[in-house]
Amino acid sequence: MIVVCGEALIDIVPDGDCPFRPMPGGGPFNTAIALARLDVPTSFLGRLSTDRFGCRLAERLAADGVDLSLTSRGCEPTTLAVAEVDRDGLADYRFYFEATSAPNLLPAMLPSRLDESVTALHVGTLGLMLEPMASTLFDLVERESAHRLVMLDPNVRLAVLTDSGAYRARVRTLMAQSTVVKASDADLAWLFPALSLEVAAEQILASGAGLVVVTLGAQGAFGLGRGTYKRVTAPPVEVVDTIGAGDAFGAALLAWLHDHGALKTDLALEAADLESALEFACLVASLTCTRAGAEPPRRAALAV
Repeated sequence: MIVVCGEALIDIVPDGDCPFRPMPGGGPFNTAIALARLDVPTSFLGRLSTDRFGCRLAERLAADGVDLSLTSRGCEPTTLAVAEVDRDGLADYRFYFEATSAPNLLPAMLPSRLDESVTALHVGTLGLMLEPMASTLFDLVERESAHRLVMLDPNVRLAVLTDSGAYRARVRTLMAQSTVVKASDADLAWLFPALSLEVAAEQILASGAGLVVVTLGAQGAFGLGRGTYKRVTAPPVEVVDTIGAGDAFGAALLAWLHDHGALKTDLALEAADLESALEFACLVASLTCTRAGAEPPRRAALAV
């Protein structure tokens, strides 16, 4: 079982002639859906509202087979994100989170211990930025990182940052406690502004991570492990939008590790395996870009 931790929210996205359309979203929510569609046992750990949007989020997770036993519910309104999509399909977001459901994840809402079937945790996005959720998940990673693989996806959202220095320090601490760090080129450029992507990845690896993967948009991705480096290209596709593509990439990477029995804190991939994992993740992310909104493919749709 992989536990995906963080926010679920409603994306308000452009929809043809209609100004906006509400769609289930949030980085961890998208990641959980993508993992489940790849036939990986998945649980979502986060806070959902009991309002209509919250019920829709819960129903969507359950419909794709995501376990909700670690999900808490409350009367706060659902967190919203308004997406603006440019002519290249790239999305930018404005968040409405004050006194809403997603940030209100408290330590008391977490189990005192995770079941032995949990082999990995995934954390990231607003889950690292909005309080009290951010401190709750920080403490969870600190408690669990020695016992199971942790994948960190910072997915930096500058629109909600109030203290850049504190956030950078938090993310760097979490990177040192994570087995896998997956970040976009934009994330890494912001987190390590004075360094090239490769040098930044080397620093993360030296801090304690076992594998660093950097996504490069349409150019593909590269991965750096202990003694291994691989760069792959993304398959060319007709892009509708990029919503959820990075989340689908991270989910596919975890799915590949799950399928190959590699969800271990002492992860060490050979070069050929790293290349295969990156190619699979790029394929899943690229297919997600061919659909409107965060709609990752199901395992049966993949010719692999």
